[in-house]
Amino acid sequence: MRMTYPDLLILRHGETEWNRAGRMQGALDSPLTPLGEEQARRQRDILAGFGVDGWDWRCSPQGRAHHTARIAGEGLADAIVTDERLVEIGMGDWTGKSRTDIMAAAPHLFELDEHLIWYDHAPGGEGIDALATRTAAFLADLTGPAVIVTHGITSRLLRCHALGLDPMAFGSLDGGQGVVYHLANGRQTKLS
Repeated sequence: MRMTYPDLLILRHGETEWNRAGRMQGALDSPLTPLGEEQARRQRDILAGFGVDGWDWRCSPQGRAHHTARIAGEGLADAIVTDERLVEIGMGDWTGKSRTDIMAAAPHLFELDEHLIWYDHAPGGEGIDALATRTAAFLADLTGPAVIVTHGITSRLLRCHALGLDPMAFGSLDGGQGVVYHLANGRQTKLS
């Protein structure tokens, strides 16, 4: 049975130094690059054009997402409320490692090209099922339209729920920084 949710505008944080270097952040953080700050300003312009008066703003408490939310919400958000359920997927032993190093250590996870499925196999990591549980709980608590500023994989899981997709379909959804995804009535529109 597909759940119904209020209208959602979902943003991924802007580019960080570790994104640029190809390192897994998970629970750790690195600052936004100048490009990341520009992406957040672009998101603010998109949101201003869309119209978000009266929308709730929810954000991951991690620095890269909160910094993005402050820039994207400037002049638009009355308040930005952080929620631990919006943090990025825990990467366990892979936290801080480069994707190249992870591929070298576990090449079998990348051979099948199964749309980012390797995120579900990080030693000591959170896993997709646990992330799906916390993101579903977050969405169930929303009472009205919301702007949500989060992370790459967390964004994909939120969108899976809103689109009625199995959580393991997360890798088939587009990512992207500097864009906004509008989800309404089981449909997704990429605003850029």
